[in-house]
Amino acid sequence: MKRFIITVVVTLVSNAFFAQSAFDKYDGQDDVTSIIVNKKMFQMMGSVKVDSNDKETQQYFDLMKKLDNLKVFTTTSTRVSADMKLSADKYVKTAGLEELMRVNDGGKNVRIMVKSGVNDNQVKELLMFIEGGNKENQTVLMSLTGNFNLSEISVLTDKMKIPGGDDLKKATKGK
Repeated sequence: MKRFIITVVVTLVSNAFFAQSAFDKYDGQDDVTSIIVNKKMFQMMGSVKVDSNDKETQQYFDLMKKLDNLKVFTTTSTRVSADMKLSADKYVKTAGLEELMRVNDGGKNVRIMVKSGVNDNQVKELLMFIEGGNKENQTVLMSLTGNFNLSEISVLTDKMKIPGGDDLKKATKGK
């Protein structure tokens, strides 16, 4: 019995250390295009020296130092899209995210949720879910974690050409 308890404890502890995010199941699927940038890459990008006269580029590299992970998953598969929607809805409820913005325009549904940081302007996590509205009927699921300000995000979407970046830029304008 003692051996069984130890085995269960070791299994639970190891799962906690190697746990995946709620959306990692989409990485590597045939019907899904994924972009994943980890903290180490952001640190490397943030340490690049830039011309101090280019304010926008400097903002971009300063933001890099504040980010932990970026995960973007896109698909045109209706099956995967429905699963992404269920996963995103479930995650929003369990992760304590609050809705920042929702837009329904011509069949395109955009939802942007955030988890606030130290104050209302700081964000620990941003989740964006976009479905429909374009000729490919593409679904986009994006998760961005770190400790950043919403006003800084437009620089990121411009420089990295993130799918759904225009929608995210509209949401963060004036914040």
